[in-house]
Amino acid sequence: MYKVRIDSFEGPFDLLVYLLENAKMDIYHIRIAEITEQYLAYLREMDELNVNIGSEFIVLAAVLIRLKSERLLPRANESEGEVLPEDPAEELTARLEDYLLCKKQAELLARCRESQESVYEKPCEDLTQYVKEPKEILRSDSEHFVQAFLQFLRKKERVREVRKRYQRIRRQRASLEDRIAEMTSWMERRFSQGEEMFAFGEMLPEHADRYDVTLSFMSLLEMVKLQQVDAVQDKNYGTIRVLQKKEKKNSDV
Repeated sequence: MYKVRIDSFEGPFDLLVYLLENAKMDIYHIRIAEITEQYLAYLREMDELNVNIGSEFIVLAAVLIRLKSERLLPRANESEGEVLPEDPAEELTARLEDYLLCKKQAELLARCRESQESVYEKPCEDLTQYVKEPKEILRSDSEHFVQAFLQFLRKKERVREVRKRYQRIRRQRASLEDRIAEMTSWMERRFSQGEEMFAFGEMLPEHADRYDVTLSFMSLLEMVKLQQVDAVQDKNYGTIRVLQKKEKKNSDV
């Protein structure tokens, strides 16, 4: 028994497709009488429930009734030499094909719209100030352009030569342990020559920069902490003098 289920449809063909799917009927093998009865029953049920039936639903119902009537009429006999008319269901099949194609494309467009709703675009800006004609137009002949380009190449070559000749070579920075070892070796030579005190500046490497001075000062503080040498300064910002440890000197005697 056919059960009517009231639902909202976008149009009469949407209802017809639902009925075909519910009856497990192929659009190329439509049983016109059966599907017409189901369609009319659906419209009667909608009318009893006071559901507004659009005129397009009535039009399709009339088409189905006409196709059903034509199907009931006797067909000419091909053996008698008469041409048989086309099957009435073929007209309905063609219209269903067009509808299903349009419905498929509509679903595709709906998915595209949903995907585009998550895309955010930069608002349009006024770019007229960048597309206006320039206030000044460069007027020059080809000879001036050639000379300017040659001058640019000569300048670029001079800069390359200067960088190649006067490129600053950055030497590898020494560590605290390396500087302590260098200063210890240097002081041992001075102490072995009989010197008992010398200025801190004498211990700095040649052409010392700020890093060398800081590293040497930290090395001296570490050596004083380890009681390897003594250091004195008579006044603030005065000369720092390095002395040989007395205990070590006495032990050597």
